[in-house]
Amino acid sequence: MKKHRIVIFFLMILVCGISKSQENYKPTWESLDSRPIPGWFQDAKFGIFIHWGPYSVPAWTPKGTYSEWYQYWLQSKSLFGNGNFKGDEVANFHKRTYGDHFSYYNFGELFKADLFNPDEWAQLFEKSGAKYIVLTSKHHDGFTLWPNKEANDRGFAWNSMEVGAKRDLVGELSSAVKKTGVKMGLYYSLYEWYHPLWLNDKERFVDEHYLPQVKDLVTKYNPDVLWADGEWDMEADKWKSKEFLAWLFNESVAKDNIVINDRWGKGIRKHHGGYFTTEYEAEAPEFKRPWEECRGMGFSFGYNQNEDFEDYNSPKTLVLNLVNIVSTGGNLLLDIGPDARGSIPVIMQERLLQIGEWLSTNGEAIYGTKPWKNSFQWSLKGEKNYKPKQHYLGGDFILKQTIDPEPGYAVKELFFTQNSNANFVIVPEWRELVIIRNFKPSSSTTITLLATGEPLKGVQKGSDFIIEMPVYLPKKFKETDDYAYAIKINK
Repeated sequence: MKKHRIVIFFLMILVCGISKSQENYKPTWESLDSRPIPGWFQDAKFGIFIHWGPYSVPAWTPKGTYSEWYQYWLQSKSLFGNGNFKGDEVANFHKRTYGDHFSYYNFGELFKADLFNPDEWAQLFEKSGAKYIVLTSKHHDGFTLWPNKEANDRGFAWNSMEVGAKRDLVGELSSAVKKTGVKMGLYYSLYEWYHPLWLNDKERFVDEHYLPQVKDLVTKYNPDVLWADGEWDMEADKWKSKEFLAWLFNESVAKDNIVINDRWGKGIRKHHGGYFTTEYEAEAPEFKRPWEECRGMGFSFGYNQNEDFEDYNSPKTLVLNLVNIVSTGGNLLLDIGPDARGSIPVIMQERLLQIGEWLSTNGEAIYGTKPWKNSFQWSLKGEKNYKPKQHYLGGDFILKQTIDPEPGYAVKELFFTQNSNANFVIVPEWRELVIIRNFKPSSSTTITLLATGEPLKGVQKGSDFIIEMPVYLPKKFKETDDYAYAIKINK
């Protein structure tokens, strides 16, 4: 009996050792890339990006540019984005509004966040149907939304606990969001435009500023997502990204749950890391890993008071963008930009609630789905498929691909998703007959219109499956149902 106990004891040690070794990721891309991406992320499909910081005080840049880049536009007297710019537009605005001697760093004291109510934010996110959020804990200006000693190594306080708001904004929002079913993520910029060490000694910047700072962020708040950015000026080896990610996956408090993106060094995007990211692009090519498209409701990520109603995408446009992305296996990370007092602009709140209302009816065709054999079906009419060429692609491209085509172009008339129980067909606009080419369901299938719950009839005609839609009666539908109509075909 004693002998058997000894054998069992050593077997337990062996099993524990194997288990531990399986979880021990090495600082190589081969090892780090082998870590599975937590399943919740691939099922989530819809997240909310939040750009918020001292740049929310001036909240102004020319249309077609990022307002969160205010400091860089101001000090470099340059601009890039969608449009033709002289480069000095922000510098001229700043001089007119604040004067010659008002530094960007003075905005820290004006970033009061006095109207910020984290519980109200969290409730809005939950109603939007989003399954995760990503808050900018620190953008390229270096201002942190949490108390951090490295933020002050310029020689003055540059964090929200000591300047302006006098609050731990990351901590407050994390606590509120974690009371809901929404996952909490944090954006973190690796570099800072004008940090003295970044400008003069990048190795010290990495060792003395970046690495201890990002580890402090993870350790204090245990985020579900760590969204890196600002990596493009330096190779991953110089950022020591592989060593950091090995720590993150093996030792950190977030090691079991953390999801990361792919922005960990020059040339790394869409090659290594966690999920792949796109920015103001269309549907992705066939990535081998989960992916996510990020974009704003207008153009800027940070709040830009220069953007008008016409610059914001309609709720139908946003829903169709979501459907387009999900049909190709991606997630949409849709940005909002609160103002400096902590209020989310009303139009942004409205858009989130409109998306949430649509998802409350049609979410079964979105959440937890994967691509079907085809992501979408182009119409037979038209000379060619519409492929926009603009670098930062406005959201309205999806309207050109669906309901408002350019002359001579085809349209995406149907989108497809599926789960283990059903195939889903999502129709951008109402039609009496939905014709799915090269599809044959099982003989016992049932078909349902998710907007009303009505059973639908389908008939096989050659290789096409034709679904007959009911007579359109406006009273049966909510206003948000018109964004897109989802049909469930049970397998």
